[in-house]
Amino acid sequence: MNVIETENIIYSYPDGTQALKNVDFKAAKGKIIALLGPNGAGKSTLFLHFNGILKPSSGTVRVNGNPLDYSKKGLIEVRQKVGIVFQNPDDQLFAPTVVEDVAFGPMNIGLSDEEVEDRVKESLERVGMDGMENKAPHHLSGGQKKRVAIAGILAMRPEIMVLDEPTSGLDPKGASQIMHLLYSLNQEGMTIVISTHDVDLVPLYAYNVYIISDGKIIKEGNPSEVFEDIKTIRDANLRLPRIAHLMEILKKEDKLPFDKPYPLTIGEARRKILKEFKD
Repeated sequence: MNVIETENIIYSYPDGTQALKNVDFKAAKGKIIALLGPNGAGKSTLFLHFNGILKPSSGTVRVNGNPLDYSKKGLIEVRQKVGIVFQNPDDQLFAPTVVEDVAFGPMNIGLSDEEVEDRVKESLERVGMDGMENKAPHHLSGGQKKRVAIAGILAMRPEIMVLDEPTSGLDPKGASQIMHLLYSLNQEGMTIVISTHDVDLVPLYAYNVYIISDGKIIKEGNPSEVFEDIKTIRDANLRLPRIAHLMEILKKEDKLPFDKPYPLTIGEARRKILKEFKD
């Protein structure tokens, strides 16, 4: 079952710039889906359609099989199902303290004070930010801000979490911690959709991958299928994962005994090399 689906959506900005061009996108329930593309390709614009922040000029967006209802009531309902974490957490965090920020969403859907308190506590613990309730968000590090932004979405208990460049601006350790958190949420049943241009993350976590370039989806499939199409990857101003790039170099130098598809992770490379030597 696809929990998010777009069909032939077109979106043009007020100045006439067409940002999305007949985009078809599907996110399967309970999976991690990655949207890969360079800056300016349309990743953020597409994501803002998933819970009605933007409305397409034409085409259809469906959540759980139902076309989006852009009435006030319909948008409130869909935003409880689909939570979006923006690329820059400063665009999302606005309250004087962490606890007030995380509580904002639950309070605005009419929950009791007790329920709001429980959700805030649970969400902050889930992202490792318990004990920081009274901190001012603008005093936090980049990674901590990302965690608080995620906690604010978790407090709404969505079925689907959409994250725009979740590791942007983070050091390697911080990026790894955020991805481990998302993987853990996914293992608990939450559908995760991420945009990124960090191709090394994708084979580790993604079930399915979409490549977007100039507002169009130009490739879709599992990581092996997508990264096997080296020309499309490079035409989109992306690169192969570093392990696959190393394998490509070794193959060109006749130092590799096997052909494509190249392994995409260290674990895959180890297994394939050991198998070749064993055989």
